[in-house]
Amino acid sequence: MICRSAVTRRLQLPLGFIRWHSGSSPAPFLSASPARALVDESVTIRADFLPPHRPVTLRSRLRSEDGDLWEAFAHYTSDSRGAVDVAHAPAVGGSYLGCEPMGLFWALEPAPGSREGIRLRKKSVETPHLVDISLLEGHVTPTDTRSVELAAASAERWYIAPGVRRVEIRERGVVGTLFLPPGPGRFPAILDLWGMGGGLHEYRSALFASRGYASLALAYFGHSDLPGPQDSINVGDSYFKTAFHLLQAHPQVCSDRVGIIGLSFGVYLMLRMAVQIGVKASCLVGINGPIGSFMELPEPAGRIGSDQTHWRFDERGFANFREVSSPANLLPHSRVKMENLQCPLMYVVGEDDQSTSSAENAALIEETLRGAGKSHLLTRLSYPGAGHLIEPPYTPNAPVSLWKVKPQKLFTQWGGRPQQHAAAQEDSWRRILDFMAQHLRH
Repeated sequence: MICRSAVTRRLQLPLGFIRWHSGSSPAPFLSASPARALVDESVTIRADFLPPHRPVTLRSRLRSEDGDLWEAFAHYTSDSRGAVDVAHAPAVGGSYLGCEPMGLFWALEPAPGSREGIRLRKKSVETPHLVDISLLEGHVTPTDTRSVELAAASAERWYIAPGVRRVEIRERGVVGTLFLPPGPGRFPAILDLWGMGGGLHEYRSALFASRGYASLALAYFGHSDLPGPQDSINVGDSYFKTAFHLLQAHPQVCSDRVGIIGLSFGVYLMLRMAVQIGVKASCLVGINGPIGSFMELPEPAGRIGSDQTHWRFDERGFANFREVSSPANLLPHSRVKMENLQCPLMYVVGEDDQSTSSAENAALIEETLRGAGKSHLLTRLSYPGAGHLIEPPYTPNAPVSLWKVKPQKLFTQWGGRPQQHAAAQEDSWRRILDFMAQHLRH
């Protein structure tokens, strides 16, 4: 649980500061406003008191919790008043081109010399990502030792708002973290499921709670508090049903306003819960996932990934899992009977998804619901150039990342072209929140 007063004090610090002076004329000034915001909120970045029509570079840097340096940069030219307003000025070079108000955030990538295959994911939501932004003289690159810093500012990016409560759940065998919005409630709620990476990831649930939803981030494998080996799924239908009912029965939750969101394999689990095991969800949000499984649940055959029949590798040796989840390769008896769907479903497709056959699964869902006279239940979003990892907006995409290290290192492809993926994250997040508001706040 976060101390609200401590967070509030952090939110009251000044916006930016000057690091460079030039005689009696005003020093160049860089501002990032607001200096503290949730990660799904935009930041206005502006440089002032520059000579007119002067080339400058804006550089952003972030040090991850693992100690890795992430950076982005963009070339701009000051206007006739000596200003650069990133919300309206086009970048003419660097990490992105054109008018991208949040490009210095979503375009962050590992600095040269970083570890291969790293992915930026927030581990502790109780601290922010701190992004340092520099205004540099001329059109330079981050590695240019001749660059001169004219001014600087910082922006704190939070996944959790002041007053949101974080509660660890270890009850009736369920392993997760519950986030509750400020106040007594009752709140609409969402059960949050991630994919085959395993573990317990809290940042999306923390953000949902910051938007007024009780949210339970659920672990189902790859966690030391779960039964059996961590590299296999050792829980079945009763586990997911219990988790949903725990959330539904919480005294600060509206029991008839509980939805489920899933990414990747979490989509299958979400659909299975809502259609096959008697969970009455108010709405569902699926992002790039299958309607069936390639393995039995619980998974008794050994390690996840031991069956590599449908894996494909590129020239670098990076794995592509798209064919694993092709409808033709799913276990026939595992395919969710979508014709039994009773609640609204939003399904999000990244058309450059290199990990799941999401477009093919979406087409099958659409066809099945149409045949059952239930087309009205489906809202389908499809984004050209977006990859598998469609997450909250303004966060950098990882087209490839390290998936596991034992028995040997394995890198997996996720896909996504930077600017198109960023646009998809921004648009889909807004639509997901609108969809949830429509069906959970009635």
